Amino acid sequence: MTILRTEYPRPDFKREQWTNLNGEWEFDYDDNGIGSKEKWYQDHSFSQRIHVPFSYQSALSGIGDTTFHDLVWYRRKLSLQKNSDSTYILHFGAVDYESRVWVNGELAGYHEGGHTPFSYDVTSLLHSGENQIVVQAFDASTALDQPRGKQYWKEESEGIFYTRTTGIWQTVWLETLSKSYLANVSFTPDIDQKQINIDYSIASGNPEQVLEVTISFKGQTISKDSIQAINNHGSRSYSIDHHALQLEDWLWSPEHPNLFDVTFQLLEDKTVLDKVESYFGMRKISVHNGEVHLNNKPYYMRLVLDQGYFPDGILTAPSEDDLIGDIKYTKELGFNGARKHQKVEDPLYYYWADRLGLLVWGEMANSYVFTDRAVERISKEWQEVIARDYNHPCIVAWVPINESWGIRDVVQNAKQRSHSLTMYHLTKSLDQTRLVMSNDGWEHTTSDLCTIHDYEASKGVLENRYQAVENALAFLPSGKPIYAPGHSYQDEPILVTEFGGISFKQSDWDGWGYSHATTENEFLTGYRAVLDAMHNSPLVKGFCYTQLTDVEQEINGLLTYDRKPKAELKKIKEITQVGKG
Repeated sequence: MTILRTEYPRPDFKREQWTNLNGEWEFDYDDNGIGSKEKWYQDHSFSQRIHVPFSYQSALSGIGDTTFHDLVWYRRKLSLQKNSDSTYILHFGAVDYESRVWVNGELAGYHEGGHTPFSYDVTSLLHSGENQIVVQAFDASTALDQPRGKQYWKEESEGIFYTRTTGIWQTVWLETLSKSYLANVSFTPDIDQKQINIDYSIASGNPEQVLEVTISFKGQTISKDSIQAINNHGSRSYSIDHHALQLEDWLWSPEHPNLFDVTFQLLEDKTVLDKVESYFGMRKISVHNGEVHLNNKPYYMRLVLDQGYFPDGILTAPSEDDLIGDIKYTKELGFNGARKHQKVEDPLYYYWADRLGLLVWGEMANSYVFTDRAVERISKEWQEVIARDYNHPCIVAWVPINESWGIRDVVQNAKQRSHSLTMYHLTKSLDQTRLVMSNDGWEHTTSDLCTIHDYEASKGVLENRYQAVENALAFLPSGKPIYAPGHSYQDEPILVTEFGGISFKQSDWDGWGYSHATTENEFLTGYRAVLDAMHNSPLVKGFCYTQLTDVEQEINGLLTYDRKPKAELKKIKEITQVGKG
């Protein structure tokens, strides 16, 4: 079996030495829940094989079974020559939803949350020779109080809901490190002060160690510094005012995705204990006088809704090139950004959005009912999302809740309004550098933008609705008020963050959309009508068109599910960009 997904999975924190554990694993369903009692983590005769990191529901897994199997097990053998001076860290990009990991029959750890990474120090559990890694994953197919996004709780997809993903769906890898190593780094840009603030932590550091930080720009070293690894509060600020750099040359934007490369070396007695390659972008997103500003200048956001599903991989892209392809198509269609909808995307997508230049709104996969357990789950996992993706300059907005999913009674229920407010302020407490929406689409509590979802197809109706603030705020999308009780419009920029959704059938495959076209000309005419309404509005400061690609039975993409354009790219681009810079 050919191993897919061989690229380094964490490109903003890259080490040269690592072991990719993707590929063929042994696999079994545990529909009767007997695996733990029978100690499958110690010994079991597995009956199937699966290609990690693809879920068993996907074709690329080699199984392609979309029926319910909530409890599954994996096993893989690993041979190594253990070094007594090394630390071994086992990494998982994402496992949906709960997981337990055993190494050589001993429990390495437990993780809850289907979209975020986790790691275990397995040094004491490994030995020289053959080792065994076993993973148990539990994903309750019908649990509506766990964050699940568009994963349907019925076996057959329908409407806006799609095939589920159970178990491992992002890369698994092993890193061999020194006893002391760089544990994590975060970058906070401040373009007004021309500074980058770097926070870091070192595992098992000591006063004899120094952290060497080298910052370069387009191959030119602009800063090199050695910091005592202990007693330094784990933070350092660097000025980005090198004589060779002009302000306009080094700010990050979709049009000029400038990035600074950073090399970290942890040294002790001139011996390199750890080396990590990273990068950062200098950019600022803010709101001034009812306008969205990028790098202190008004900026019109032209986003496309991107759900990140793939025909053969479901939530897992078949290859890095597929992620790159979606970004390139987004730009070729005339958009300067994407709203990743109800999915915490693969880190490689954000890496390439950083490199190629694309604004991204990061969005949590929501649950569907409101319970104390649901609040606990989304709050915990959302913090992990922000921590994982904090360093990506492409991400300019956070959306913890969409369309009142998980807070269906927010208008009548003060507890749910408090949850919406909490998610806004929790996000702001962790990240002051990005815009935050409390509840994208309608029933906002506190949000940095007033975002509205509007699938009206008539150009005239849209132009009238977004001619004046009072018209827009009087609109009831899906019968919902724009603001929840106790909250009101405070002159935030107004963006229409879901609209369009024109279906254009390309095959015998039946599907649906919010409005319909039967020919390419009808499709382009309908697209121009809704886009012109956005462009002609004196009120709207940006938009997000639904959507980039078809997804399963939903055929309102600009591209088909297998990424074929439904009209000439240049024609779509001209309509997308007309009238706006």
